[in-house]
Amino acid sequence: MTGQRLAYAGIRPQIMDLQVENIAQMAVRAQSIPDVITLWYGEGDVVTPEFIRAAAKASLDQGDTFYVPDMRGLPALTKVLSEYQSRLHGRDIPVVRSTITPGGMQSVFMALQLVAEMGSNVVYIEPQWPNIRNAIHVIGAEPRPVFLKQVNGSWSLDLEDIYRACDARTRAIMFSTPSNPLGWTATREELEALLEFSRESGVWIISDELYNRLYFHGEAAPSILQVADDEDRVMSVNGFSKAWAMTGWRIGWLTHPASVAKPFSAITQYMNSGTAAFVQAGAKVALEEGEAFAASTRDRCREGVDIAYRILGAANRIVLPTKPAGGMYVFFSVEGEQNSTEICQRFLEEARVGLAPGWLFGEASKAHMRMCVCRDPAEIEEACKRIVALLAA
Repeated sequence: MTGQRLAYAGIRPQIMDLQVENIAQMAVRAQSIPDVITLWYGEGDVVTPEFIRAAAKASLDQGDTFYVPDMRGLPALTKVLSEYQSRLHGRDIPVVRSTITPGGMQSVFMALQLVAEMGSNVVYIEPQWPNIRNAIHVIGAEPRPVFLKQVNGSWSLDLEDIYRACDARTRAIMFSTPSNPLGWTATREELEALLEFSRESGVWIISDELYNRLYFHGEAAPSILQVADDEDRVMSVNGFSKAWAMTGWRIGWLTHPASVAKPFSAITQYMNSGTAAFVQAGAKVALEEGEAFAASTRDRCREGVDIAYRILGAANRIVLPTKPAGGMYVFFSVEGEQNSTEICQRFLEEARVGLAPGWLFGEASKAHMRMCVCRDPAEIEEACKRIVALLAA
């Protein structure tokens, strides 16, 4: 009606400020372009394996469509998860220390809700998956970035930069390892140093370890859970999306001190009332029978990285950092291009290759772009050849 204020004017400022330009909108625009190789999303092209799907179907057929009484997870799954994490990290991680969530993103929000509030800040490492920065913002805290630096072609963390960024209002230090989008991976020594700082300052550590199994130098990347004691102020975000090709299932977990299990049970109850039983049934079997599949996903990512570096590395204008230690991405720039939005648009329209522009991951990476390489090797090879050909034209 004329003169009536829009309801939009009454929403929280943190929601008004959220970015609306994202990869999904680029994907919609790409629908009008034929033969596009879409490498902008953070997921592979392999369907969830049959043995996982079969377990979920069996659960549905058994009528497992009711609330799960234990909000923090189906006991059959949390038991297997405890055994899995204890084996992987070489120390006992009992059932009480983990909460099942509807996806890793839910774990991020729950971790932040536990410790951050209006007027506080969360220090995070950038370039970074934009959901982390925006989750901090939505909670009402100040996202405070600390930038990784390129030293001799490798992404490097200056711990002193982290410490200097923290003050009396800092509630947490947050990062992903292996990193999205870089593949940078924190060393055990860096994790130990951050843990010691946490113990001295009381600042929480929130480690996003969703790509933990997609590590190219061992069974799993170094984890904060390997160095932290049960009651350290440490939380680890993880999930089934990447290693087990379960992005659409929306199931993850959050590992935390035993003493905060009860608050997380309450948060779960009031936020989503738990994760679907049949989805948890599939996740249980993923942990029990999915080691070979997780290894194959890691190998697929490593092969994709190798292909991209072989072909893109031969092009004069493409600037590649040292090969990533893990993850499913190649993050690169084009010489002479300061804003990758324009060159990404050219790659889409002229080379028919969809990449994610670097500004999504922070102001410091505006010149870069992200390519997901957890795809058919032939597709990665063709995409890289198209990019090289366009730049050479």
